[in-house]
Amino acid sequence: MEAAEQTVPNIQKLLEKGRQANVHIAYTQDTHFKGDREWEIWPEHCRRESWGWQIIDELKPQKNDRICEKNRYDGFYGTWLEHFLSRVWKVEHLAIVGTVSNICVLHTAASAGLRWFHIVIPANGISAQNEFDQATALRQASFPISPVAW
Repeated sequence: MEAAEQTVPNIQKLLEKGRQANVHIAYTQDTHFKGDREWEIWPEHCRRESWGWQIIDELKPQKNDRICEKNRYDGFYGTWLEHFLSRVWKVEHLAIVGTVSNICVLHTAASAGLRWFHIVIPANGISAQNEFDQATALRQASFPISPVAW
């Protein structure tokens, strides 16, 4: 997907700056197995151990990074991510980047917000399958949820 490819240099820069500042980095990796029901909704994708499941070399995790395999849109659902971020790393702020912004990025961000993380979604670090979905995701992600903002 061309839009996803365009985010790679931006995500690389963010990772580099984060690592220089000793920021903890966690990847969520969409992971599916034979017969996954999600493939009834979407074409087969991210089958574990397949080429499409791999994290691209340009964004390759480093030694101290963590990879959290997920099999739902939300990176927190049924994973260890919240425990590790909150209790092990004591993280309060998250920068969320990735592709399919209106699905995986948005569901993970919403779930993070419900867990009281402070969230930043760099617009140049996310992508969608089309411009409408991207605009919708950015609008939804920027919508104030605090009554103080009204």
